[in-house]
Amino acid sequence: MDLTILGCRQGMPADGQASSCYLVTEESTRLLLDCGPGAATALSAVTHVSTLDAVVISHLHSDHCYDLLPLGKTLLNGRIRDARRLPTLPDAGTAIWPPVPLHVPAGGRTAFDALAAALPVPTVPVLDRAFDLAFDLNEYEPGDEFTIGECRIGLYPLRHSLPNCGIRVTGPTGSLAYSGDTYDVPGLVKLARGVDLFLCEATLELTDDTVHGHLTAAQAGEAAAAAGAGELVLTHFLTADPTWLEARRADAQRYFDGPVHLASPGRRFEVQSSNGTHPMTSASRSSANHGSANHGQQPVAQR
Repeated sequence: MDLTILGCRQGMPADGQASSCYLVTEESTRLLLDCGPGAATALSAVTHVSTLDAVVISHLHSDHCYDLLPLGKTLLNGRIRDARRLPTLPDAGTAIWPPVPLHVPAGGRTAFDALAAALPVPTVPVLDRAFDLAFDLNEYEPGDEFTIGECRIGLYPLRHSLPNCGIRVTGPTGSLAYSGDTYDVPGLVKLARGVDLFLCEATLELTDDTVHGHLTAAQAGEAAAAAGAGELVLTHFLTADPTWLEARRADAQRYFDGPVHLASPGRRFEVQSSNGTHPMTSASRSSANHGSANHGQQPVAQR
């Protein structure tokens, strides 16, 4: 199992970094966890959206789901390409990709239909159908489990200002838990129990005393230690300042004696149940792409 950080910023993109978005690859399965602003661009540097086997959204704050609309329009754009109008452009013909499964919290269909309707393209109405044609949208409930390719997905309710579910991904070669946004340390322990890699938000420096609900790096370290996670990757940062980030890593290390990493765009981790988790070397980064530029990308092409 491989984890690629596509975006790690809290709130809106900044310093050239996208908001929350993470690509998980397990053998032939590709999963996108969350899809905040900037995710569509970051994903396009790695693979085409049509290669995804599914997208899973932790909660409905915009910094975790807004770029679903441009991803959906990317899938729909293939339907309107006309090679006759682009005679010198290679591969300019129509491409119709199968809908990508999209798993969202209850209420997501109404929210995303409203988003698409708010930004219509009256002259090309097919581009307004991101959430009924480009994606196969499914609403989940906390506690649901389902299988995507080689992976088993579990959804764990965690307290936040909007309903949020942590996402646990278990595959043949490793296991990963992702927090989404929360301040629910006991819930995180259940989510991350025994996982090889725990990807956890670490937004704050001091404990949140509001009802909004975010974690400090120290709390992430506490949860990782109590859960017996193999390694911890901190994410959902307010800044790219390296001194501040290293201080947060030190906060987590005071509670968790396993390896603690800082998420950054493009950073990749190999997740292995037997040999542990480690940042990928240049050689293993190449193998992580495993020649799969065409994986899942089997359009019905017309010229």
